[in-house]
Amino acid sequence: MPNTQEPGANPSRETVVPRVLIADDEELIRTGFRLILTSRGIEVTGEAADGVQAIAEAERLRPDVLLMDIRMPHLDGLQAAKRVLRLLPHCRVLMLTTFDLDRYVYAALAAGASGFLLKDVTAAHLAAAVRLVNTGDALLAPSITRRLVERYATTHEADQAGPARHPATAPTTARTASIHRDLAALTPREREVLALMGRGLSNTELAEALTLSEATVKTHVARIFAKLALRDRAQAVVLAYETGLVTPGSSTAE
Repeated sequence: MPNTQEPGANPSRETVVPRVLIADDEELIRTGFRLILTSRGIEVTGEAADGVQAIAEAERLRPDVLLMDIRMPHLDGLQAAKRVLRLLPHCRVLMLTTFDLDRYVYAALAAGASGFLLKDVTAAHLAAAVRLVNTGDALLAPSITRRLVERYATTHEADQAGPARHPATAPTTARTASIHRDLAALTPREREVLALMGRGLSNTELAEALTLSEATVKTHVARIFAKLALRDRAQAVVLAYETGLVTPGSSTAE
């Protein structure tokens, strides 16, 4: 996946070697990943064997990228990732699992992760993934993220609606209402850009759809990220669906 670093991100992240913390309850996995990354010029600053230790080590070491297993003792990786990202909002989290299940992908993105890897990832892919998310990009292509969000946003809406109500008439949660108020900070053009990002369009496709230069599109995207405190496009896609700016299965923005 090509790097689509947005303006406004810390430029040093593109050139400085990322510092990585590996959190996994299997020592063999941690050792293997450490050897792979260090052999490719990436610094592994520490290791953690469970979710609680991962939080403590992340706060102590302040890594650029955290490789976090989803299933760990004491505290699972999803909950640990949420806490780490509250403490270190500029840290990028790559979730690791042996389970190729969509629900884990969506849960990881909803937790604020920038990417998702299976543990049987190739050495080259692992190193490339760490470097990619360190620049501020998301590991998953927006179109893949969109498909996952569509599937699980529909399930979430149905759960909120209950048996007697259609998802479209479900009461809005306090969190979603707060995000809706945040969207008011966007200009009409920025809302349009966010909606199209939610449908999985790349910057090049956005430029074509809106008859704008790609540089202008990047500026709009950077402002959206800044106004809504988003880390990457994966979060933007999730937000577009959770706020109802784009509805599951729709072909046009609302």
